[in-house]
Parts: sequence; structure tokens; C-alpha cells
Amino acid sequence: MAVIILMCGDRTAPVNHHHRPPIGPHERHGQAVTASGWSGYALTGTDGSVTKVVGSWTVPAVDCMTTPNSQASFWLGIDGYDSNTVEQIGTDSDCTNGVASYYAWYEFYPHNSYNINNFPVNVGDVISAEVTQVPQSKQYTVTITDSARRHQPFSVTTRVPSAKASSAEWIAEAPFSGGTLALSAFGTVFFSDCQATINGKVTDVGPFSNSNVYAITSVAKNGTPKAVPSSIGRDNTDFSITWLSAGP
Repeated sequence: MAVIILMCGDRTAPVNHHHRPPIGPHERHGQAVTASGWSGYALTGTDGSVTKVVGSWTVPAVDCMTTPNSQASFWLGIDGYDSNTVEQIGTDSDCTNGVASYYAWYEFYPHNSYNINNFPVNVGDVISAEVTQVPQSKQYTVTITDSARRHQPFSVTTRVPSAKASSAEWIAEAPFSGGTLALSAFGTVFFSDCQATINGKVTDVGPFSNSNVYAITSVAKNGTPKAVPSSIGRDNTDFSITWLSAGP
């Protein structure tokens, strides 16, 4: 059983959905990838090589008239692209019966996802996050900060012995609960300052010409695109993801 150390803030009871690796095999066309649930970018390395991932995103508003019962998760993390664990932290922009809600969460998949108490999230907030790991102990720490500084940063540490530490991701996701959930109509979400430490070297998410970076488009069961990432910006650390359909 994982040992969880709360460093600042607290947690609620686990929620009833997961932020898990994409369902089924990736369909790759060079560095362009389609997957169920995920859209964004992934950087890959050898097992144990990824020790840190950082980035920021702006919390998008959701259109609950278009998707009245739906969820959209925005996060960064280590693992999941080509492994069975994901160590991640992020925010949600959800719709329940036409009413929007916004909150922060973390998850050491396949363990439960937890909403974060005392960390209010509002539309337009710039969220910064990081995930780090200590290879010798397999201790992972996830941290989240709100630039509005209305509250203290939140951080939590746990040990994940089975983690491969072989990829870093910046993702918009339709979570999983018995199947991939409908993706909330979030418009466009903007990611910035996206970097990972791989083999001890700080690496930007771009340029896309890097053979270890993959652009991931989320697709529905019928193949319809749900969310698609933009090209990587000129500074090689920023991009956006645009909602196209709810799926599933």
C-alpha cells in the first residue's frame, strides 16, 4: 500500500473517476498520435530517466449548455504514455446537470484520485504544477500553485514502486469511470513553461522535430476528434489544446 505524506493542505475522500493511461493502443503516424481520453503532448525517455516535469495552464471556462454532464481534466505528470501508472496533478472544469464546477486534484494511478480541499479554482487562474521523483526510493511528489496566491501551494508525496518514470505529459483529458466520460466543452486551454528533466537534462516540450516528443489527439469511439493540440510555440515550451466534440 502506498504511504502518502501530506506536505501542505489536505485531501477529501476519493472521487469516483480515474485519470488513467489512454484506453487501448496508441495509433501512431510518425510523431502524431491518436488516443482515447488524452490530448496534448508527451516526451519519452528510457525507464527511470524522467525525474521532473513542470508547466502552467490557464483554467478554461466550460460551456455547460453544450455539454451538460461532462468532465475535462487538465494536468501534467510522469508516466502513462507507455506504462501502467500515472503520477499527476491538475484541475478540472466540469458540468453536472448544466452547472459548472472547478477544482484541483491529484492522483497516483492506479490508486484513487483525490480532490484538494482549501485550494479554490476559478476560471482564468494560471495554475503552475510540477511532479518530481527520486529514483533511488521511487518517491513521487506532486505540487500545485495558483498564481492568484489566494492560498498556499499544495504538495503530497508517495512511493510508487511499479512506476517506470519513462515519460512526461501535459494533457487535457476526458476521465474514466467504467468508460471514457463525455469531454466538457472547454474551448481552448493554454499551456506554457512546459519542461521535463530527462537523464538529468532540462528539456523543453518542443521542438516537434525532436523524435521523442509526440502530439496526441483525443478521438471518440467512432474516430471523431474530440480535442487537438496546436503546434508548439517558438519558445518550445507552450501550446494550446482545442475542444472539438464531447465523444465518448
